[in-house]
Amino acid sequence: MLIGCQPSSSRLNPKAPKAAYNTTEMEVRNERFLSTAHVPVSIALGDVERQINAQVNGLIYEDNSLDDNNHDQFMTKVWKRGTILVNAQDSLFHFTVPLRIWVKAGVSVLGFTQYKETEFEIDLRFKTKFDLDSDWSVNTHTQADGYGWVRRPVVSLIGLNIPITNIVGRLIDKNLGSITKTIDQQVRRNIDLRTPVLKAWNVLREPYLISEKYRTYLQVVPKRILITPLRFEGRAIRATIGIEGFTLTTTGAKPDVRPAVSLPDLTVVSQVKDDFQIGLLSEASYQEAAKLAADEFVGKSFSFSENRYTITITSMDMYGQNDNLIIKAGLKGTINGDIYLSGRPYYDPHEQTISLKDLKYDLDTKNVLQQSASWLLKGTFARTLEKQFTIPLGTQLADMQKLLQERLKNNHIVKGVVINGHIDEIKPDQVYLTPTAMLAVVNARGRIDIKVDGL
Repeated sequence: MLIGCQPSSSRLNPKAPKAAYNTTEMEVRNERFLSTAHVPVSIALGDVERQINAQVNGLIYEDNSLDDNNHDQFMTKVWKRGTILVNAQDSLFHFTVPLRIWVKAGVSVLGFTQYKETEFEIDLRFKTKFDLDSDWSVNTHTQADGYGWVRRPVVSLIGLNIPITNIVGRLIDKNLGSITKTIDQQVRRNIDLRTPVLKAWNVLREPYLISEKYRTYLQVVPKRILITPLRFEGRAIRATIGIEGFTLTTTGAKPDVRPAVSLPDLTVVSQVKDDFQIGLLSEASYQEAAKLAADEFVGKSFSFSENRYTITITSMDMYGQNDNLIIKAGLKGTINGDIYLSGRPYYDPHEQTISLKDLKYDLDTKNVLQQSASWLLKGTFARTLEKQFTIPLGTQLADMQKLLQERLKNNHIVKGVVINGHIDEIKPDQVYLTPTAMLAVVNARGRIDIKVDGL
């Protein structure tokens, strides 16, 4: 009679859901978040003056032949007389170039040619528009902006000093066009920006160790360089350079990055953003997750319908099916065998765990239970597992966040290059299911400035 009152034990044999994955572990680790490194640039006009005056000194031009230039009977030497002055206004550079000029020229008097010498001082003025081309060439457009006499030229003829200001003035006016053209050619030929920028580009691409403990590297894959138009504020030239690219974190051995041999084109934009986004990852293998779940649930018993039915969990396993985690639970008791449940994993930032939501029986398991153990469907078994299922990630993400913030504070990457930044927000992204593990991704968003001294 007692045996007849006990529910009969049945054997469950639902079909196992197929494992399926939308992404691989490598694809998640290479998930790239477009960011912009904000590089404010300020160049003092005093520094520009010093650079120019250091390069232009003493004798700067000479013509030592009376017979060249179609036998022009003209020789000259030009010296820098003092400090070249630089100012900026209305997006133009203004240069004042003080010169001392010696001239020897043939003068015909009554059919006889006499060679006379004179020396004078003059301030030449130029204005220049400075541009950077997309191929990193420096492009200047220089125009003459007049000149002022400091000491006028005279020649001695028949014992008299005769002013020849008008003659020399016409010669200067005639040659100013070729002078400005020569200046622009020399600037384009001699100023090389590609070499120092390519060096900085490769420094930026080098993987940066965030955490020795977790063997975590921050890697930047730069894609584009932006620059705002030059602004003149007081005695300073200002612009903002933006290095736009992808940031990611990787764990394990240091990534092998080969030096770049070329630069992307330079893009002029009205504004450069100062935000960045970095993906921080934490990993939990299915084997480790199953072990943690087994430690929590195996041996636990559950009763249903006022203790008429009882089951005990004997084993737990798990794997992925697209965006859902499949839990395989072994049961003994009123029913025996395996059941399969499916739920969506998510990262709980407060508890620092991977948890589950919408945990429910797999379709084939549900069909089998409806025929042999409907009481299990009506009970709270699935909800209890969902509520109690957690995969702790420890403090790994919190530690990496703290280390990243420390690395963003007054960090001298190389001589003259300092990073300062602040993490404004830590926002969970999602838990990715790969063939080998669950990867929890958290996005760190904030602002970053890179100060370059001695640019």
